[in-house]
Amino acid sequence: MTADTPILVTGAAGFIGHAVAERLLARGDQVIGIDSFTDYYDVALKKARVARLADNFNFRLIDGDIASPGLVEELTKAHGVRRIVHLAAQAGVRYSLDNPFAYEHSNLKGHLAVLEAVRQAGHVEHLVYASSSSVYGDRPLGGAGFREDEPCTAPVSLYAATKRSCELMSQSYATLFGLPLSGLRFFTVYGPWGRPDMAYFAFARKILLGQSIEVFGEGRMARDFTYIDDIVDGVVGVLDKPPAAGEHRLLNIGDCNPVGLMDMIALLERALGRPAIKLMRPMQPGDVTATFADISAINALTGYSPQVPLARGIERFVDWYLSEIELGGRGPMAAVA
Repeated sequence: MTADTPILVTGAAGFIGHAVAERLLARGDQVIGIDSFTDYYDVALKKARVARLADNFNFRLIDGDIASPGLVEELTKAHGVRRIVHLAAQAGVRYSLDNPFAYEHSNLKGHLAVLEAVRQAGHVEHLVYASSSSVYGDRPLGGAGFREDEPCTAPVSLYAATKRSCELMSQSYATLFGLPLSGLRFFTVYGPWGRPDMAYFAFARKILLGQSIEVFGEGRMARDFTYIDDIVDGVVGVLDKPPAAGEHRLLNIGDCNPVGLMDMIALLERALGRPAIKLMRPMQPGDVTATFADISAINALTGYSPQVPLARGIERFVDWYLSEIELGGRGPMAAVA
């Protein structure tokens, strides 16, 4: 790796993107962040994340769309970028039911633009990109964790289909052009500065307001909740271990400890000090029953081992939420609430 050249982070105003950029800056790396600040959720939260990075003289932000022809390629060439962490994407399963072309643009066209940038630049040592546990489809909880060598041929949402498509595009580019690529299948990332559309975030707001929460799947779903700091450990660890030219590897990055949805809600209730009013609902289109990461591959490569259990992570999230997003218009992020 070359320490004196910047690392490009796409989606730098996003939940994981800003946390990765913050870690890279803390260890002395130069970071160029790019984000288009879409309004999928409140842009104020995205701007607040970026503001945490802006004072570092090693950080530069580009307000732009990665799918714009040539933009990522120009940045990569002009700044001699040798490492890219590609996290920009249109997130959300349910949103894809009503806004499918947002996923075609950001996830497919955007990912292809990043691959082309790596190909055309000719000097990129490693591209790490975000995939998703959703590629595994709907599987009941039980037995061993999901493994990267499973076929992943039955996505149940357009979001999942676009993420699997990105993996297949990456495999073809690695084979054709000798690119060193790593795809990370994220498992339910949560924590401070997270996304308001995620269940734990939305539930916290409604519980505090005394509003009811909708518990889909009749509460029988389970997720491999993974704390943001553990995710960043994994992303940076993989970034520092580039594969050989032409190698495309896929790695799960999760907590390896599925927790039931009702158990997560109970932890939120305890941390907030008040009960939730629960409305039990059936499974929603695109949802999966459970996620469970087998992390043996990423552990063997980097030593990745999650350190923050869900109870502690939920407490940290609630502490952040109460301090940064105070209800009643008092806090700096009150608009997000």
